[in-house]
Amino acid sequence: MAEQQFLYDMMVQEALRSVVRQSLTQVCKDGFRGDHHFYITFKTQAPKVTLPDFLHQQYPDEMTIVLQHQFWNLQVNEDYFEVELSFNDKRENLVIPFGAITGFADPSVKFGLQFDEITSRESIPSEEISMEKTATQTTNLNNKSEKSGEVVSLDHFRKKTDRKT
Repeated sequence: MAEQQFLYDMMVQEALRSVVRQSLTQVCKDGFRGDHHFYITFKTQAPKVTLPDFLHQQYPDEMTIVLQHQFWNLQVNEDYFEVELSFNDKRENLVIPFGAITGFADPSVKFGLQFDEITSRESIPSEEISMEKTATQTTNLNNKSEKSGEVVSLDHFRKKTDRKT
């Protein structure tokens, strides 16, 4: 088997996560305009996720937050974002690494992304990342019989205009 030089699946995931980062950064600067709002789903047990204990107990695997009207102190960093949200009338600070995010959506424009959970590059020793293992995982994903996602044409979401030919 030829050695895989480029880990394209990881590159694409990282590029798409930058869409989330840029969107949150824009909200930090300008706030939401119009009906925009975000649903962000993340793994609560992922490394460096910081939540109050009661949220870890209530959401032991995955949690979805909504950023729309009531959120405070949104800060975006290269690897994570922080935000305060209200739970039971008490503000709580959440720290969510971008690698923990499994879903991002802006329902106002019918936009959504799905991600595989990743861990920080620093937390995985390079000897544990083998090209053969990555190639096998990619092959296994391609051979899954269950439907884990689908390709959607963006034409469906674009405004239609009458064109005469």
